[in-house]
Amino acid sequence: MNKKPHKDQKYVEALLNNNSKVLSELYQNFSPKIIRYITQNGGDKDAAQDIIQETLVTIYHQAKEKNLVLSVPFDAYFFLLCKRRWLNELKKNSKTQVTNVEESLSISDDAHEQVAETELYESRSALFQSKLKELSKACRDLLEKAFVIKSMQKVAEILGVSYGYARKKKSECIGKLTQLVIESPNYQILKNL
Repeated sequence: MNKKPHKDQKYVEALLNNNSKVLSELYQNFSPKIIRYITQNGGDKDAAQDIIQETLVTIYHQAKEKNLVLSVPFDAYFFLLCKRRWLNELKKNSKTQVTNVEESLSISDDAHEQVAETELYESRSALFQSKLKELSKACRDLLEKAFVIKSMQKVAEILGVSYGYARKKKSECIGKLTQLVIESPNYQILKNL
């Protein structure tokens, strides 16, 4: 079912197009609430800024790779993503207790659903990246260049190998990467979500 984009899709577009005016508006409108939440829950302003940046990078990648269409207000979506990321950080470090879990913001089921989609995207991407690191350096270099450059002829030239060898090696490396991902215990969990 295709949902109509929310008017706040402009913030996703601003991330994609590096629109500094709208990005400045985004920071001005949404960062204070996140900073307040994190500083009230065991963090400091620097930690809050890191969470905000990491979350914006995730949104950018999902928008670029999966054509993210926002169907809920950006405020609810962004706050919930940052909040969950911070709670995960606290759980991972288990250094402090969360004191102010509830926020006055009313968050709809649609926002929770959209956040879940982003978190699933992020988990799948993290699995892919972790398995990519397990490949040999030669395979990683080849695949990383192929993902960015797209032209195997150019990749072959950059790596100083023949076009035929680059294509064959890319196929082998993708096969190995696929095998590593499928054999991961997280794969079945993420596949069924």
